Amino acid sequence: MTLLAARGLTKSYGAVTVLDRVDFDVHAGEVHALMGENGAGKSTLIKILGGAVFPDAGTVTLDGRALPAGDPLAVRRAGVNTVHQEFTLVPDMSVADNVMLGRERGLFLRGAETRREVRALIARLGVQVDPSAPVRGLSVAHQQLIEIARALAGDARVLILDEPSATLPAADVERLFAVLRRLRSEGIGIVYISHRIEEVFSLADRVTVLRDGRHVVTVEAGGLDRAQLIRWMVGRDVSEEFPARQSAAGSVVLDVRHLRAPPRFADVSFDLRAGEIVGVAGLVGAGRTSMALAVAGALPADGTLILAGSPVRFRAPEDAIARGVAYVTEDRKARGIIPLLGAGANMTLTALSAFAPHGLLLRRREAAAVQAAARRFDVRAAGLDQPAGTLSGGNQQKLLLARATMKRPAVLLLDEPTRGVDVGARAEIYALMNALTREGLAILMISSDLPEILGMSDRIVVMREGRTRGELPRAEATPERVMALATAA
Repeated sequence: MTLLAARGLTKSYGAVTVLDRVDFDVHAGEVHALMGENGAGKSTLIKILGGAVFPDAGTVTLDGRALPAGDPLAVRRAGVNTVHQEFTLVPDMSVADNVMLGRERGLFLRGAETRREVRALIARLGVQVDPSAPVRGLSVAHQQLIEIARALAGDARVLILDEPSATLPAADVERLFAVLRRLRSEGIGIVYISHRIEEVFSLADRVTVLRDGRHVVTVEAGGLDRAQLIRWMVGRDVSEEFPARQSAAGSVVLDVRHLRAPPRFADVSFDLRAGEIVGVAGLVGAGRTSMALAVAGALPADGTLILAGSPVRFRAPEDAIARGVAYVTEDRKARGIIPLLGAGANMTLTALSAFAPHGLLLRRREAAAVQAAARRFDVRAAGLDQPAGTLSGGNQQKLLLARATMKRPAVLLLDEPTRGVDVGARAEIYALMNALTREGLAILMISSDLPEILGMSDRIVVMREGRTRGELPRAEATPERVMALATAA
């Protein structure tokens, strides 16, 4: 039975058409995956379905009745609820108050009654959390489920989830999937957006693919071929998910010995050679990001860093950048890009001294460098003064790579380089990494994506509980051996 139906949805911003006569529907008791590259129109589609954006043309109906366009509150009350990728919880409010936010009855909150309702609701999701506890102290996985509980508090019939697994470790993803399967069995229709193709095969009943704002195909997920799905998404063959590595490792560029910053991490040692990619694997909480921040001068630490044969000590990130060590954060939105600043200005942010030899910024020199970097890293924007926050995730990530290499570093630290990036942009980033190492750059890559670690690394360093626990050359690395080191199995 069709619950939600969209017909002929069209939306343009100026001369750019982001949705072009798109049809989409959701059945009761199904998970319908919505797939496509960044910029394919997925976000605009779900904003229209949720009432947050007014379409230029087309209709959205629930049980055959038209939903009010551009009225998110009315759409939510009708039973269509959206859980966005960025959490909208109020950290210092309790779980119960967050779940019931916007649904208060009368002038006063009925504390005990509200807590009982919320306790029953979160128990339905299999979550054991005190309703009176503040949200700030909850894990990311629990916060994700509280967002879903808030959506269900309004008797949701359709649940729209935008990248719900993006920040979750594998164990919590399985817990999330168990919850979604339970909701599906209760007859709720679920729209599921994810860049992780493997999740489609694990969870979805049907798949719809958008490309360049147009509907490409809607098919049953059972028996769907991965290669065909990727072709529909990107419009071309991406025959090799991970391009061939032809590593010719040179001399040691960075030697890290007994680096420590308790309680974040306790004892890390490894070396990094010119022209190679060393992957850092481990479970969430192993201390990988803290280690990279310490190497990049952003976290005080004890131990020994030897760069190009000389001991160094970085007291701040600018010290590391000046000596040829660049870092690309795992959280590009909060700690990477400056959203309101133009794409070009974002690229030169850490290299302005190169364009201001006497304290006066030489705009032409800066513009030439930006144009060259945009071409090399294929940063696609309407113009290089376009605010970086309006670029797709893949283009934001390539922008950060362009910034990090603007001063031609010797060492590049990449923390989750393809998180939240579509399959086409992932292939482009992998090709860029290969090109950089061919030029002699040494890359340290932290990733929670085990296939990425295995597919792109020349060597793999495994961390567990704040310590390096072993190293595997590419030829000997298997998922089982990596996980054995990461879990002490």
